[in-house]
Amino acid sequence: MPSLSVKERLAITPQEMPVQEPVVRAKNMREVALGYTAKQAKTEAGRCLACKNAPCARGCPVGVQIPRFIAEIQKGDFKAAVDIIKETNLLPAVCGRVCPQEKQCQLECTVGKSLKSVEKSVAIGRLERFVADWERENNRETVPVKAAPTGKRVAVIGSGPAGLTAAADIARAGHEATVFEALHKPGGVMVYGIPEFRLPKSVVSHEIDNLAAQLGVKFETNFLAGRTGTIRALLEKEKFDAVFIGAGAGLPKFLNIEGENLVGVFSANEYLTRANLMKAWDEGRAATPVFTSRVAAVIGGGNVAMDAARMALRLGAEQVHVIYRRVRDEMPARAEEIEHAGEEGVVFNFLRNPAAILGDEQGRVAGMKLQKFELGDPDASGRRSPLPIASSEYVFECDTVIVALGNEPNPLLTRTTTALVADKRGRIIVDETQKTSLDAVYAGGDIVLGAATVILAMGDGRRAAAAINRMLE
Repeated sequence: MPSLSVKERLAITPQEMPVQEPVVRAKNMREVALGYTAKQAKTEAGRCLACKNAPCARGCPVGVQIPRFIAEIQKGDFKAAVDIIKETNLLPAVCGRVCPQEKQCQLECTVGKSLKSVEKSVAIGRLERFVADWERENNRETVPVKAAPTGKRVAVIGSGPAGLTAAADIARAGHEATVFEALHKPGGVMVYGIPEFRLPKSVVSHEIDNLAAQLGVKFETNFLAGRTGTIRALLEKEKFDAVFIGAGAGLPKFLNIEGENLVGVFSANEYLTRANLMKAWDEGRAATPVFTSRVAAVIGGGNVAMDAARMALRLGAEQVHVIYRRVRDEMPARAEEIEHAGEEGVVFNFLRNPAAILGDEQGRVAGMKLQKFELGDPDASGRRSPLPIASSEYVFECDTVIVALGNEPNPLLTRTTTALVADKRGRIIVDETQKTSLDAVYAGGDIVLGAATVILAMGDGRRAAAAINRMLE
């Protein structure tokens, strides 16, 4: 790309991501966002100002050198671009799709600040996805450099973003890394929580296969830490030199209201696991049954709520409603996911909250008693507190209720590991190196942070791996 002035770069039109048409995609499981073309990627990269202080890189939890990789895209050297990303992030195809860049690197982008809109920031995530996909589709992947074997062994509990990142960095240092996964397929939340239409499972599988083939990372599935084996047993009986706990937060929160035990009430965790990991959407071939809905109501306003609502449409619901006690501007879900859900036909019911779930004589969901709310003064988070309106309850008819209020860590691990200190919510307490209260035991990701993002979990994994590698030197 020829040399352009700052004014000329700011005048370049942001490139829109091609997507499937809403009426079509709402009925299939194929990926909604289709990705940039090479021409679009180079045009979007041309908007970057190559700021010397790289504020975008400071906004990245794993420190990807963003201006450097974008400069390579401008030159058309896509291989060099992805190699720069992989210096600090081995999962660019995943992060490019699901990380909330608008709250991290793109929030700090000088272009967005100059144009007074984060939506007009350079599309860093889309560019990251483009070069990662280009590398995979053209078989141009470089085998990571691996140190000589040290004879040291590290157990990694959980195969989500934190675990995979830690395992990769540990293996690159020459140590033997074995990942233990509770489910029958590795990938953690990336395979059971995030739908195919947002993150194709083939992308996740490819990254995991690379860790095994290129770095020698071992995977053991159907291993529930705390039940199949304990942390102590891994250290003392199995003779691992260190343990990293990245088991995530898989225990769903519920409303604790009347009717939650009725047939037709699901946690979003179960609903999405059935569809994503067990492929309940694949009618006629999937081994798991799927609950057929007429009117589905999803409680919550985060990304998981959007995933569950959009999945309900694809599983055949005639209507899908999102029930949220605040307003759209205060929804924690990514703006893109909210927009996509609305385009596909999801109906939003704001300033509403369930007071009870109602059942019929067969014990099945027949509706909900909803209460109307209004916004009061800001709470501790800065958001205006939702306040119930007296005598405003009414009946909302539905036959499915999906509760998407977040997750907490499963207490099994902390209950079966003496002296592993956790807070009252079950989140493991760590120091600045991710070390727990136990010697040679580190932790990161959702089991420490609560329900966080893929890239934040990866940041924990990198810090923990660095500390483990130092300890094992």
